[in-house]
Amino acid sequence: MSGEQNNNPLHGITLEMILTRLVEKYGWEELGRRITIKCFTDDPSIKSSLKFLRRTPWARKKVEDLYLTQ
Repeated sequence: MSGEQNNNPLHGITLEMILTRLVEKYGWEELGRRITIKCFTDDPSIKSSLKFLRRTPWARKKVEDLYLTQ
């Protein structure tokens, strides 16, 4: 089972960790420009963004992809 995660660069990194690091690096305004979703541009918070990203696979993928390319 552990062999399945060997090639997953996000293994062991939570969505909250990813979002926190992106906000620290870019800030909400720049993050909202890079990924245009309302939870980043309209009264953003970690809590509300996590709620949205956990329910919305396409948005979560965009956030994970940005994290991996930074």
